[in-house]
Amino acid sequence: MRVAFDARALADPGLAGGGIGRYAACLLEALEAAHAGQVIALGALRRPPAPERLREGWEHLLLARDVRLTGAAVLHTPTVDLVSLRPGAPLVVTLHDLVPLKQPERYLKTGLKHRLRYRAVRRAARVIVPSRTVAHDAERLLGLVPGRIETIAEAAAPAFHPIPDPRSLLERLELPERFLVWVGGLDPPDPRKGLEALAAAVRAGHGLPLVLAGRAGAAAHTLAAAGRVKLAGRLPDRELAALLTAAEALVFPSADEGYGLPPIEALACGTPVAAYAAGSLPETLGGRSDAALVEPGDMEGLLAAAESLAGTRAEPPRRTWADVAAETWAVYERAAQG
Repeated sequence: MRVAFDARALADPGLAGGGIGRYAACLLEALEAAHAGQVIALGALRRPPAPERLREGWEHLLLARDVRLTGAAVLHTPTVDLVSLRPGAPLVVTLHDLVPLKQPERYLKTGLKHRLRYRAVRRAARVIVPSRTVAHDAERLLGLVPGRIETIAEAAAPAFHPIPDPRSLLERLELPERFLVWVGGLDPPDPRKGLEALAAAVRAGHGLPLVLAGRAGAAAHTLAAAGRVKLAGRLPDRELAALLTAAEALVFPSADEGYGLPPIEALACGTPVAAYAAGSLPETLGGRSDAALVEPGDMEGLLAAAESLAGTRAEPPRRTWADVAAETWAVYERAAQG
């Protein structure tokens, strides 16, 4: 069986540097390793010139042609951002979360674009979600029947593991001796991630300082404070793994998550996690002695939980992207069979 994998997200700067890009890159690599010659990555596709506002419309019209040329039995689009109403083959789409529909006043500035995307999701042969939390949201908000939803948990990228002598890779950052860490997008900070409240609490407190890792825009610089909150910027994976290894704990005050890759990446580096018990995080982190969950909004409790974990080490999760790829291939087979 041949599968067309929509890899356009990896060429989109807005997607490639975040969790969607991480998911697409890791899954594609694992699929190609397990099914050499059977996975066709659709990357830079030829398109006629068009204004930015019309380009997504072109994709709905033209992607089917590209898929048919591959002879693929299934198309997998790993994000709703690029999903097509005319996929050209049975469609598998990954739905990472439904935050735009849960908070439309904040995220649905372009209603038509999202209506088309979610219409395509409703038509898909199979919808992959990373957690039962997102599966329930898809049933409730999109009306998807449970039999078309496939829950496949994600994993840390291979680069994330405990790094020996991590500070030797991070000397240019001039890190504090002991610190907490947060990882995510800072260009601009997403309000649901709770970053402004976290930085304010650390600036005003006397506990461990905080290091923020992620691509930072102008707005992010207002979060920094000498000796208390430091911006590390976006780091290569090797340095990010070193930063996570060196940290006392990851703090993660997100108000909603479809899965929560940064906590899994921290655990993979042997670093414990303190997070809000919000969205899928109780599902992703629940039952682990190296992950503390606190009531959403309790920033003081979150920081106290993180400091209580300082000096301990986490047990890296055993799940790998090879596991994710095997479960995903089984979904392709079911989608191809109808």
